[in-house]
Amino acid sequence: MTGGTELTVALDDDTEDEGLAETLDPGVRVVELDAGGRLDKALADKLPELSRSRVQALMAQGAVTRDDVVVADPSARAMAGLYRLLIPAAVPAEPMPEAIPLNVLFEDQHLIVVDKPAGMAAHPAPGTESGTLVNALLHHCGASLSGIGGVARPGIVHRLDKDTSGVMVAAKTDAAHQGLSALFAAHDLERTYVALTRGAPTPAQGTIRTRIGRSANDRKKMAVLKAGGREAVTHYVTASVFGAGGKPGARPLAGKVRCTLETGRTHQIRVHLASVGAPVLGDPLYGAGSPAAPVKAAIAEAGLARQALHAAVLGFRHPITGEALRFATALPADMAALEALLAGL
Repeated sequence: MTGGTELTVALDDDTEDEGLAETLDPGVRVVELDAGGRLDKALADKLPELSRSRVQALMAQGAVTRDDVVVADPSARAMAGLYRLLIPAAVPAEPMPEAIPLNVLFEDQHLIVVDKPAGMAAHPAPGTESGTLVNALLHHCGASLSGIGGVARPGIVHRLDKDTSGVMVAAKTDAAHQGLSALFAAHDLERTYVALTRGAPTPAQGTIRTRIGRSANDRKKMAVLKAGGREAVTHYVTASVFGAGGKPGARPLAGKVRCTLETGRTHQIRVHLASVGAPVLGDPLYGAGSPAAPVKAAIAEAGLARQALHAAVLGFRHPITGEALRFATALPADMAALEALLAGL
């Protein structure tokens, strides 16, 4: 890429993916359909790498043909024939600097560590082209950034969901970027998250070791898989339980759980806690089922409008100086308020 801002992401650490859009190789997809059913659904079923909404968008652009005739109505009944879908090449993002305040925990000429607020995406993506951490870093760091071929770039080497708060590090130089990427690839750092959960895990502490991959039923979700995917390991400790009423053996209504990552997979903590029956409160993807009425009321009173997950600790060895660094942040206001309310149940 020349003349714009290059954004490099280390693919091995995607712990809390904030919604990176999958990029398909430019080219053509050709499928043969039998008659029957809605056309958009039939095409999406045949092409699992394309969502139904993506198929609809391609049809609106005139990029779908049947036997060389453009078909533009996604609700039309599928006619038997050979369908051709032209997938346009992805347009590289060129983020612009934006004067967005940052809570900087550490900064030198090599890297910067920030406490990312909930609601801020890590970098631009379709639907979130501005207001991201990258936009803020480009403004904050200015001329101190360096990059291959003279292109300034903030090196985002790990990701948090848009609605997950907490500590993130970004590289300001290529050497620091390479060093940080190596640390994340080797899982040679400390990462601890705090989650407020519906109920609490049983046993109260332990290790969740599974394989995680894309859900076969919903491409926006990850899932624990019996085969395939990638190994995912989370060590957890239940720090507090709420709403058990002091009764021995009573199941708590909510819990505070500290999770330390051994690996970093997309949505790992959210998937793992849900898999043991203690999903993160407020989680729109994995929090199936409603919390107990007192917990639901506490969420409303605290003003929590996102998953109650905070990246509380990040520790690593500075990739250039070798200095041992460790950053710990308190719960943000919405989670702290919710914890206080849950403690009164």
